[in-house]
Amino acid sequence: MSSIYVAHRLFAAHDRALAAALADRLAAKVGAERVFLPFCDTDEENLVAEVKGRRLFELDRERLSRLDAMVAILHGPSLDDGVCMEIGYAAASGVPVLLLSTDFQTYSLAENGPPLDFPDPLIQAAATRVIRVPRLGPPPSSREQGSTHYTEFLSRNRTQIDTALDATIESLLDLPAPDRRSTARGEGGPVYVEGSPYRPWDDDYLARPCTNAGHKVALSRRFSTCDPLVGALDDLTAACGASRLLADVSGPETPPGTALLIGAALASGVRIAAFHPRPTYTHAAGREPNRRNLMIQYAADEHLHDAEAVRAWLAS
Repeated sequence: MSSIYVAHRLFAAHDRALAAALADRLAAKVGAERVFLPFCDTDEENLVAEVKGRRLFELDRERLSRLDAMVAILHGPSLDDGVCMEIGYAAASGVPVLLLSTDFQTYSLAENGPPLDFPDPLIQAAATRVIRVPRLGPPPSSREQGSTHYTEFLSRNRTQIDTALDATIESLLDLPAPDRRSTARGEGGPVYVEGSPYRPWDDDYLARPCTNAGHKVALSRRFSTCDPLVGALDDLTAACGASRLLADVSGPETPPGTALLIGAALASGVRIAAFHPRPTYTHAAGREPNRRNLMIQYAADEHLHDAEAVRAWLAS
């Protein structure tokens, strides 16, 4: 049975609790059998597998391949790379994606640039709808006995969350049906090169080896065009139609737009290489060491650490 996938950051109790509250309200409307909540519904804490991280990736990818819709919870300037990868997979598959945020900030690529809901315009461009509830609930009309200004502040936050969850459920039930797309890709397309947003935009450290090897190259446009959302849609289309994706995943987390393109490329049958010259690892009980995020790790066909490895991958 197809389902609604609730994507969220897994690594803190408050994030899992918020996602569980959303899943529970949604299940009351559509039935628990149609709601998939990662970590909970894969029983991640108790799952035993020979290579647990890979098995978790396989279970999530199997779910991603048969969705009616996705709702993703995103907050703040540092977005979870696994969630962004899942958004890209759903969007490239023609599955409607709803994004929920209570972030009170907006973002732009220049001081006076157009406002964006998220730091990378790809996140907003890939979404079918964005639900933003940025303001606290109203202050109480009277103070209850024993309350403090901290408990009142907590109450206002809970009201804000309740409003956001209610708006999300209402919008989810009104999403369009999936528009399934073919994932067949030819070998004649360009190499889509996604450089790091933390390096100069004119740096061709990844593009140059591709052109030197005789490959056509497609470069990201969203950071340099006057309309970043239009540029982001162009980037998504180009990455899904490429023969290969070469992406720099350097940073505290894989940059959110890069993670989204990796998910979109995976859904589209594009060969993926993650360039990560200084890898770091995450560890969890019963799980093999992962290159920070297991969804990014196993979505990529190759992990490249230097220019020689890039050239070898291009020649393969």
